[in-house]
Formats: sequence, C-alpha cells, structure tokens
Amino acid sequence: MNFDKEVDARGLNCPLPILRAKKGLAEMQAGQVLRIVATDPGSVKDFAAFARQTGNELLEQHELPDKAYEFFLRRK
Repeated sequence: MNFDKEVDARGLNCPLPILRAKKGLAEMQAGQVLRIVATDPGSVKDFAAFARQTGNELLEQHELPDKAYEFFLRRK
C-alpha cells in the first residue's frame, strides 16, 4: 500500500506507539496515509480503538514475519 509518512514504533510499549502515530498524523494533510510499524502485541487493539475514537480510518493491519505489526491509517 502507498503511504505518505512512516512511523517506526518498534520496541516501544503502550501508549508510545499511539502517541507517535498521533504526532505523525498531526503533521499530515487530510486524506494522507500514515504507515506505523510496532512490536507491542497490544497495539492491534490500541490502533483499532484509536481509529474509532479519533475518526481516522484504519485502512489495513498486518502481522509481519518479524513479529511486528503494520498499520495504515488515513488522516480524517
């Protein structure tokens, strides 16, 4: 998937991946896509809740082979 900005949150635990994503989204224009890579297993639920609460769209999420998780958020 194409994206406009990337946040690497590997090795960070809750709530830091969400806070990094929030900061990244704040620097973007409406409609742009942010890719986040995190290793915290709790981030799967966290990003789903974050998208619902903020109105940003969670386009995709995947588990990567290296035990990381990849998320794509579209800024509202």
